[in-house]
Amino acid sequence: MAGQETGERIGALLDELAQRAGPEARDVADELVRCLMEFYGEGLARTVRLLRSAPDGADPLAVLTADELVGDLLILHDLHPEDTATRVGRALDKVRPYLGSHAGDVEVAGLDLEAAGGPTLRLRLRGSCDGCPSSTQTVRWTIEEAVARIAPEIAHIEVEGMAAGSPEPALLQILPHRPDDAPGEAAPSADPGGTARWYELGPRTLPVGDGATGITEIAGHTLLLVRLPGQLYAYRDRCPLCAAGLAPAALDGDVLRCAGCGATFDVRRAGRGEQGHLDPVPLLEENGSVRVALPGELLGAGP
Repeated sequence: MAGQETGERIGALLDELAQRAGPEARDVADELVRCLMEFYGEGLARTVRLLRSAPDGADPLAVLTADELVGDLLILHDLHPEDTATRVGRALDKVRPYLGSHAGDVEVAGLDLEAAGGPTLRLRLRGSCDGCPSSTQTVRWTIEEAVARIAPEIAHIEVEGMAAGSPEPALLQILPHRPDDAPGEAAPSADPGGTARWYELGPRTLPVGDGATGITEIAGHTLLLVRLPGQLYAYRDRCPLCAAGLAPAALDGDVLRCAGCGATFDVRRAGRGEQGHLDPVPLLEENGSVRVALPGELLGAGP
């Protein structure tokens, strides 16, 4: 169907909807059409920009799929060159360094693309979390975010080993995913306490060089960033023993020593200490971009 014919058909359907359901329904439908036009228009604009700026000899599909919004459009229309299982594997590869800080790993236990409730991914955690509720939650959010960004068609994730002593695997609900820079506003979370909001950190906020630390403010909350060889880590800026800030803390190898009480914490092992445990913050780092997550309950509680 040609573009003009499609436009005429959409207009006729909107008029019919207004006649049957009234002007309020027509207004909602008009807004839906505008959102779709913005979404696809931005996708087309990015496609043109990406292909024009691609280096000579570059694979056009590789160039396009590297962009999150364009990649999502290709997935939506079954045009992405990688199947779901391949993209899930890439997502898990991105979170394995973070899971390693929790002494764990993850593997695919099953993938059912024909499940009644939508494509369902079954994962199995090995050795993660060590019984720490905060570590369990941060692992959950990190996995959700990585999978949602690379395989947004996944509707549900079932994770074995998320909660110690639980007789059944925990079911993680993957929220409808939209790229951070997609047109329009993000929908509010229906469950602010059980989900996390992700923020991108600017390059000036990041510690430079191995063994460096830094402090950054996100949504009114202070985070400690620690750069160790091969990995960047984020924690809430608060000692669990004396409640002091960790900005003046000394870093010796992988061990952070609180300047207030002298307590030590293992940065690589999710902030474990002999008498307490730092609060780890989910962090994903890829292609020069760093994103961290804050839980809805923390965002609503204030600093």
